[in-house]
Amino acid sequence: MSSIKHAAHRSLRRRLAVAGAITATALLLAACGSDDMDGMDHGSESSPTASKKAGDGADPAPGAFNDADVAFAQGMIPHHQQAVEMAALAEGRASDAEIKTLATEIEKAQDPEITTMRTWLTAWGEPESADESMPGMDHGSGGSGDTGDTSGMMSDEDTRELTDAKGVDFDRKFAELMIDHHNGAIAMAGDERKNGDNATAKKLAADVIKAQTAEVERLNTVLDRL
Repeated sequence: MSSIKHAAHRSLRRRLAVAGAITATALLLAACGSDDMDGMDHGSESSPTASKKAGDGADPAPGAFNDADVAFAQGMIPHHQQAVEMAALAEGRASDAEIKTLATEIEKAQDPEITTMRTWLTAWGEPESADESMPGMDHGSGGSGDTGDTSGMMSDEDTRELTDAKGVDFDRKFAELMIDHHNGAIAMAGDERKNGDNATAKKLAADVIKAQTAEVERLNTVLDRL
């Protein structure tokens, strides 16, 4: 009897061991499955973030825009470029301290604005030059339909005279030409404020009006004492 009991006892232990192994295996598989599912969940949770980052390019001029906004940028870029060129001529030619200071300020302010307006046109899918989309359109009009004369852009003759001038003669010509140039930009910016639709473009137009109106006053002060 004792041997029978002993055999039965050993059989019971084996069954318990097998059952325990099966249970442990089942738990391990369940844990692995849970880890796999967690990994899948984590991936799905991170994918929207990844998508957002992939398409996260900041819009330089968000919101709606219209033809007046496009014309403002296309017209103001070459207008600013000429102002920067005029300001660069002051180096080695100007004699008045205020003219030198203004020339430096004009370069520093308008050069970055050129870059800014180029980013708008790229974002809007528009060419930098109005001539590329509307042949014959005047850059200096600012989209207002006015002739180029009202933009204050220098003629070739003006450019030659300013380039050849030095000292007080340069200071006087620079002030006179830049006043006309600034007044043209102010008019173009006024058109944008009135007719534009894009908030970013209209904000820059307001900045142009404020900054260049103040510079016109300073240039007039210079002219009064030259």
